[in-house]
Amino acid sequence: MSTAMNFGAKSFKPRPPDKGAFPLDHFGECSAFKERFMQCLRDSGFESGLCRERAMAYLQCRMDRQLMANEPLEKLGFKDLIEEKSEAEAGKL
Repeated sequence: MSTAMNFGAKSFKPRPPDKGAFPLDHFGECSAFKERFMQCLRDSGFESGLCRERAMAYLQCRMDRQLMANEPLEKLGFKDLIEEKSEAEAGKL
């Protein structure tokens, strides 16, 4: 069977991702955060839920160094961790 053109079909128009490009960390500015996260994954049998604090720290490092767009950590799925941290700090006062 040949791959004839289908003139009735809509053409595909590629578009960039909603969050934009993710620049590589060429200078290793966040490699320590990444390594701690990866080690946590290996130690936990790749249960990512157990390593969320390290994931949050890694993403924060990337945002601080303009390696990704700044987003509130709450929008990235860390609202519960931020609230726990705030409650713990309030309890220390």
